[in-house]
Amino acid sequence: MDEELLKREAADEEMINAAFEKLLNDYNNSRHRKKIDLITKAFNFAKQAHKGVRRLSGEPYIMHPIAVAQIACSEIGLGSTSICAALLHDVVEDTDYTVEDISNMFGPKIAQIVDGLTKISGGIFGEQASAQAENFKKLLLTMSEDIRVILIKIADRLHNMRTLESQPANKQYKIAGETLYIYAPLAHRLGLYKVKSELENLSFKFEHPEEYADIEQKLAATQVSRQVSFDQFTKPIEKTLQRMGLKYDIRERVKTPYSIWNKMQNKHVTFDEIYDILAVRIIFTPSSREKEAEECFAIYVKLSQLYKSHPDRLRDWVNHPKSNGYQALHVTLMSKQGHWIEVQIRSDRMNEIAEQGLAAHWKYKEGGEYSEDENELDEWLHTIKEILDDPQPDAMDFLDAIKLNLFASEIFIFTPKGEIKTMPADCTALDFAFSIHTFLGSHCIGAKVNHKLVPLSHKLQSGDQVEILTSKSQHVSPSWINFVSTAKAKAKIQAILRHDNREVQKKGEELLTEWLKKNNIEPTAAIINQLVELHDLHHREELYQALGEKTVLLGEKDLDELSGKAKKQEESGGWRKYVPFVKAKKKEEDPKTKLYVVPEKFNRKKPIFITDENIRQYKFPACCHPIPGDDVLGFIDNKNQIEIHKRACPVANKLKTSYGNRILDAKWDMHKKLFFDATIRLGGIDRRGLVNEVTSIISQQMNLDIRKLMFTTEDGVFEGWIDLRVHDRENVKSIIDSLKKVADLKEISQIT
Repeated sequence: MDEELLKREAADEEMINAAFEKLLNDYNNSRHRKKIDLITKAFNFAKQAHKGVRRLSGEPYIMHPIAVAQIACSEIGLGSTSICAALLHDVVEDTDYTVEDISNMFGPKIAQIVDGLTKISGGIFGEQASAQAENFKKLLLTMSEDIRVILIKIADRLHNMRTLESQPANKQYKIAGETLYIYAPLAHRLGLYKVKSELENLSFKFEHPEEYADIEQKLAATQVSRQVSFDQFTKPIEKTLQRMGLKYDIRERVKTPYSIWNKMQNKHVTFDEIYDILAVRIIFTPSSREKEAEECFAIYVKLSQLYKSHPDRLRDWVNHPKSNGYQALHVTLMSKQGHWIEVQIRSDRMNEIAEQGLAAHWKYKEGGEYSEDENELDEWLHTIKEILDDPQPDAMDFLDAIKLNLFASEIFIFTPKGEIKTMPADCTALDFAFSIHTFLGSHCIGAKVNHKLVPLSHKLQSGDQVEILTSKSQHVSPSWINFVSTAKAKAKIQAILRHDNREVQKKGEELLTEWLKKNNIEPTAAIINQLVELHDLHHREELYQALGEKTVLLGEKDLDELSGKAKKQEESGGWRKYVPFVKAKKKEEDPKTKLYVVPEKFNRKKPIFITDENIRQYKFPACCHPIPGDDVLGFIDNKNQIEIHKRACPVANKLKTSYGNRILDAKWDMHKKLFFDATIRLGGIDRRGLVNEVTSIISQQMNLDIRKLMFTTEDGVFEGWIDLRVHDRENVKSIIDSLKKVADLKEISQIT
């Protein structure tokens, strides 16, 4: 036995040393200033601190920090400070060492990053808040001082996702949901497109394993035909680029399983109906940095002579980079097979920035070696900081505010002086005003867009020239929250309204104190609560607000009620007596229909099974209407009852991100006894007898009941909706498969 243990330890040691050796080699091949001794010191310290500890997968714990450091170095392009912080990132959290110890041994900068990566105890949002939102807020607070905190956290999350197999299912859903909701958008916002795609795919794989496997299989099956299309499309391009004398590389970019599935869900289409699975990437070496843009457009001109280009699909990110630094020229060309194919034209520098995002910018500074400590903070960080400086009272609101602009596509707006500002798509004139200055936003009365007067709520288009009109008498109104779409504007409006409300509440409290004093009533908590109850309000702040706004006026009626209640209390010897209304005794409630309450010692790692008998014991909220066969999860709510959500439900995504410890794995165990509602949408060419064909397939062939049928036709094209009662998702799939055989039916999809 001892010999076996020694063998295992020797094998572990060999594996650890090999992983660290690879990290050092990759670091040595980078252009970073070499600080091998510091990295070796951090590795030895972390190895000693985590000695004897293993991950759930069974491998030594130190393999995780090495893997995170490897991702930070090779995939994100970070240097020694980040590599050391990555090696040490779990030391403070999992061992007895403190941030002070790290600071003494490795300096304040590494210690600050490690502290930012360490989970917190004690609340920012208050007792009711979620620990996840708390930790995320701490991460962002440190990130606004040093961007590397979030870059290492993304590397940590990527490795956790790559090794998620060993976790129980409920933990998988929590981590995958949080990754999709927060970390993938963050990676996207920081320009880490490769990392973003892998995070999305891994999340999709763990949340919807069957759909993931199905798309992977279809991608593999269509690979040969895709390769033929790619070769046919790129052959003439290759010849053209060779004639131009360029050093180039043409790559196939295949849509990821997640983005295919996402499109299938959003557009209600099948895999076969997605035509942009293939895209082409041209990466060239420019003759000089100055000629980069010119040569991008020269390639575009030559391509548009080979193929027809789509006039509305030219995206010039070369002259107007995205706010995360992304640069490329995107054009869409019509192939000889009749498909639109997107072509991305990039220089090798642009390609590296697209792959490694923010970190790659440091490489292109003047000089030989470079230090990542010279990083300039992105303007976006200032927006994050502004949101953090005025914390949201609710954890979910806070996460929403941060997420709001992470995935937004961008448009270009011109100021009256002709300067360009990048804004998220769907932004309004009011968003633009707040993006320039809070004063401008809060006193905005309208705008001139392309010299025409427009209201605050006017949506801006790329290329608009905008002049903001203000008035000193203008003030922020609660309705403004509906006119804005950016996180910054929303945060500013909410902050101003909260400040105004505090002033109004203060005034209301003074009015109440005065009124009570005038009527010789002691201002006790019980008296104030009675007044809250009298005016059908929920809490005292609402009462103060109503009094301050003069929507509630205190008078004789309030006095009578208060004195009446006081009198009753005196008569009952100082105790309130409530005589309950006695109903006729009803039969004992069936335990199978009574909502299940989660006991204290409940094993959250085990799946719950939804059966025909116990289904009524669970809550099914209206947000996503899951039916048997859907990928679902359970959520323990504040009453300790269990809600069932689809795993892809937007509400469930927020819950996974904010209250992950309350997520349960849920499985169906149904036997086609019960019926559920489902809606199928149809579209196609109108003809006589078509509705009859559709209804006979559902009613006669499938033997299912139609609850509601609605068809509309216009110019020979129809659209229809059918509400059905089905047993499960399999029923829906069978109906759709049968309906696909009906001539002139062009679109069939299930509405979730």
